[in-house]
Amino acid sequence: QVQLVESGGGLVQAGGSLRLSCTASGRTFSDYAMGWFRQAPGKEREFVARISWRGTSTNYADSIKGRFTISRDNAKNMAYLQMNSLKPEDTAVYYCAADRFTTGTNPYEYRYWGQGTQVTVSS
Repeated sequence: QVQLVESGGGLVQAGGSLRLSCTASGRTFSDYAMGWFRQAPGKEREFVARISWRGTSTNYADSIKGRFTISRDNAKNMAYLQMNSLKPEDTAVYYCAADRFTTGTNPYEYRYWGQGTQVTVSS
């Protein structure tokens, strides 16, 4: 089992920045690829970014490419999502997820999930 807890969400004006953190416990964190997903009201959960278990490979959704950066610190069992130039359409609940075997961006490929943190961007 891997337990994940997100933090760092909040209310920010358009153009602002937030840094989300995901704290992992349980199994060996460095064995797992990590992903960030988001879900806006009335919409499906969508992929935001992922990072490989060693942090050598990353993928980003086109909608956030160039504005968001995913990273991880395996020594601290932490993953991060730095979000810059935020837009109102980035408003959603953001989830971190982990899986030992996936290399993909489909949420169904991730076994472990946090409870989410709300990000609200005002215009």
